[in-house]
Amino acid sequence: MPRTMLGRVKSTLTRPSTEPSSCPSISPTVSQLQLRLRRSNARRRTKPHASEFLALQDITLHLLLLLFAAAFFAGFVDSIAGGGGLITVPAMLLVGIPPLQTLGTNKLQSICGAASATIAYARQGHVQLRTQLPMALMAVGGGMLGATLATIMPGDVLRIVLPFLLIAIALYFAFKPNLNDIEKHGRMSATLFGFTFVPLIGFYDGAFGPGTGSFFMLAFVTLVGFGMLKATAHTKLLNFGSNLGGLIVFIFSGVILWKVGLTMGLGQFLGAQAGSRLAMRIGARLIKPLLVIVCIAFAIKLLADPTNPVRSWLGF
Repeated sequence: MPRTMLGRVKSTLTRPSTEPSSCPSISPTVSQLQLRLRRSNARRRTKPHASEFLALQDITLHLLLLLFAAAFFAGFVDSIAGGGGLITVPAMLLVGIPPLQTLGTNKLQSICGAASATIAYARQGHVQLRTQLPMALMAVGGGMLGATLATIMPGDVLRIVLPFLLIAIALYFAFKPNLNDIEKHGRMSATLFGFTFVPLIGFYDGAFGPGTGSFFMLAFVTLVGFGMLKATAHTKLLNFGSNLGGLIVFIFSGVILWKVGLTMGLGQFLGAQAGSRLAMRIGARLIKPLLVIVCIAFAIKLLADPTNPVRSWLGF
């Protein structure tokens, strides 16, 4: 073969093809998207554009219905005992939504449930919205700071710490005597509580989310001396505040899946209405055991996750 012809053949074989491939294109999987996100963040230290996860908006109808049902149940449970995020966050991860988008979308849907329960409790006089506004604003500030941190903190921190915190809360409510709807003498004033523990727990809600209602409940009962029903009502107001703070940050970060969030938000709103009415009718006799069950169940669920670092530490 002449040298010139051989050179042309080599050039043709090595030149990148501009023709469309005859092989069918394969859309990137969620794991591939997550890998792209981690590599991109490691290089640029910035958030990926929402268009990188555009495919996630095209969730099928049956998955949306499943997420709606999960949100309804979460709103029902959360309006009574907190911990609704421990239902919705795993549900969203299960359908393939990446962690950061899960946190942002969870804020959108959970704020609907918190608002619904707050309205229901306020109508019956269990929480005074005007007098508790400063405390709610502190929760907003804490939620905004926490959500800012969530965009840079690795998620393994939550999976390591949260199960043990939930078990501790469950043991407290299970074995602490005289936990009822009667108010007791608090260990600190509501004002001091509002400037210390409220922004701290709100910070946790913005950074992670799941279990926030349980933490607020524990703090109101043990530190402020509220009865179970009043603690539940005030928890929903502060949940609304911390969710709002986190939501503001996540909106500007562009990590919210609006179709998913609004669908689940409707489920949360309806579930919270049903749950809060039942809680006001039964009180501590319902709130206390449900809180214990929720904390233990999801602590076990988190520890059972094969990717949880605690399992490798324990050799499981």
